[in-house]
Amino acid sequence: MLCSKLSLQRSLISLIISIRHYSNAQSRERTEDYVTNKNFRRIDTHHHIIPDFYTEAVKDVGGDPSGWPTPKWSIEQAKQHMSLLNIETAIVSVTAPGSKIYEHDKQKGRLLARQLNEFSADLVKNNSKQFGFFASLPPLTDIEGTIDEINYAYSILKPNGFTIYTSYGQNQYLGHPSFRSIWTKFNEISTVVFIHPSEAPTSIVNRYLPQPLIDYPQETTRTVCDLVLTGIRATFPDVKIILSHAGGTLPFLAQRITMASNIPSLQCPRNARQILDDFRSFYYDTALSSSVPQLKALLAFADPSKILFGSDVPYAPLTTAMDTTKNLDAFFQKNDQLLLSINRDNARLLFPDKIND
Repeated sequence: MLCSKLSLQRSLISLIISIRHYSNAQSRERTEDYVTNKNFRRIDTHHHIIPDFYTEAVKDVGGDPSGWPTPKWSIEQAKQHMSLLNIETAIVSVTAPGSKIYEHDKQKGRLLARQLNEFSADLVKNNSKQFGFFASLPPLTDIEGTIDEINYAYSILKPNGFTIYTSYGQNQYLGHPSFRSIWTKFNEISTVVFIHPSEAPTSIVNRYLPQPLIDYPQETTRTVCDLVLTGIRATFPDVKIILSHAGGTLPFLAQRITMASNIPSLQCPRNARQILDDFRSFYYDTALSSSVPQLKALLAFADPSKILFGSDVPYAPLTTAMDTTKNLDAFFQKNDQLLLSINRDNARLLFPDKIND
């Protein structure tokens, strides 16, 4: 009986070791697919940082209102992810909710934005080749605080642009008249603005569907349409605007949206041709957006010189980011020049002071 038990234990141990060896081999094989493609030298314009003090701030207000868990992050982890995805330079940003957690406390919102910007600037100072950054801002409903932070960051910290979210306050999207002075300031300094979606004014469908999975793409579409149909985009053409996740649902809905110009009672200030031209004036990143239907729609709709690589790590799990990137490379395998443009050259032209080789 004792020999039988020992034999069973040895068999189980042998099975566990075999499974582990297989799992490790699979992981190494998956990683090696990326390590061999170092020539890509990607520039990642959708790459998030999560300092410990920010994690604690989000936790203290009850967590991310979108329902998405806040992942763990470190500088070492970021560099590892960059190595595996063949990212040479990441322009980092703080995703939603960001300073919006303090929309009802101007002082806290301003302090958090400043703290995030000082952290980001130090990260870049100590790793200038690997990182650039988009500066954070207080909630845009705090007009004075936002413009003060733009002035401070632009003159002192020298960011590569600014991050703003799709809506603020009581469903105020980015074309809202109260934000006009902020767009005036952005236009005055001819800066890059990275628009990231934030929580939607709707309930979470169920516990399996936090808002980033289905609502974030539509929030991007809502705010872009607000910018374009109100004429804000056309009024401030010197602002270079990056849209997350291939513009959300915009490539699929753009033609439909132009109908606004054909309904006299709406009195839309832009005609159909102008609306489509305005849509094409945006930059689009590929974060979580590399399926064949997505890329075909994006290429049929957007200016290919304004498509940028994005990974969305670490909010996108590394395995997801790797699969998305692999799909992107596979889609463009017969068009090396366009792949090079998306992975690097388009961003190099957008950020000539940061990437100059």
